[in-house]
Amino acid sequence: MRPHAGSRASATCRRSRAVEHLGYHAVLIPTGGRSEESWVAATALSQHTRDLDYLVAFRPGLMSPTLQAQVAATFQHLSGDRLRVNVVVGGDDAEQRKYGDRIGHDERYRRAAEYLGIIRRLWRGEQVDHAGEFYTIEGARIPELGVEPEIYLGGSSEGAIEVAAEHADVYLTWGEPPAQAGEKIARVRERAAQLGRALRYGVRLHVIARPTSEEAWRLADELVAGLDPEVVERARASFLASGSVGQRRQAELVTGGLRREDLEIVPGLWAGIGLVRGGAGTALVGSFEEVAALIREYRAVGFTEFVLSGYPHLEEAYWFAEGVAPLLDLAPRRA
Repeated sequence: MRPHAGSRASATCRRSRAVEHLGYHAVLIPTGGRSEESWVAATALSQHTRDLDYLVAFRPGLMSPTLQAQVAATFQHLSGDRLRVNVVVGGDDAEQRKYGDRIGHDERYRRAAEYLGIIRRLWRGEQVDHAGEFYTIEGARIPELGVEPEIYLGGSSEGAIEVAAEHADVYLTWGEPPAQAGEKIARVRERAAQLGRALRYGVRLHVIARPTSEEAWRLADELVAGLDPEVVERARASFLASGSVGQRRQAELVTGGLRREDLEIVPGLWAGIGLVRGGAGTALVGSFEEVAALIREYRAVGFTEFVLSGYPHLEEAYWFAEGVAPLLDLAPRRA
């Protein structure tokens, strides 16, 4: 018997309610060809939760900035001010072309800066008349937002750091070792200070946390058991040739070997996820105490926000919330 679409939607709603019950502050709603459309998904889920925020990913340039500002403002009103936005400028040229976007990497970041500047002005109730490199807008205005959504933006290139320093509230990075990630955000912090701004910093990681280290590593080994080395090598070659600086940095963390010693970059940080999966490719692996200790290392270099996921996702959300979170001094969720 084939499941109905309604059963899939109901299961997704139950998962969002479970995550809210576990005390998480927000959930990331991704964008891309393998995801559901982020605004539609977030709008539906927001009606089944009360306090959970939604970090909705979108790509500048696929929708006019005026319409994007209006969409975001509408979600903010309907959700009771529970919107955060994740600006995905786009580093992979082939994927951008699937959406009809053919401009290059550096141009995309210049466009994103122009795009976000327009959106910020519209959210603040200004009338926008703008003539720039990418957009010409006349007389645009939407009702002023009482609570302006925070902007999250990541990227490892100089263009990404420039846009984040000028426009983001939170700079995001994929999970490199704490010292290396700390060096990256130090560059962003320096540039933001030159512009008179102060940002917060977040890191995107997977998690495999269990009562014992042995159990966690057994599960990590099972995730990569049976991978074809030729498939791994093709994926690695593709990642190393990516137009995304962040994707190349993830691929450069490992050599492509499948043994634990090949994949454990620093104690407890494992790159097995990124052998064949693009994007965030590292995971915190270990006992509850070991994972909590590694999170403290990230905190020590400046990270305050952690965007986490696991396999299976909901089960890992429970393991983390019940095993790791009690060991950390966490800020309460906004009521």
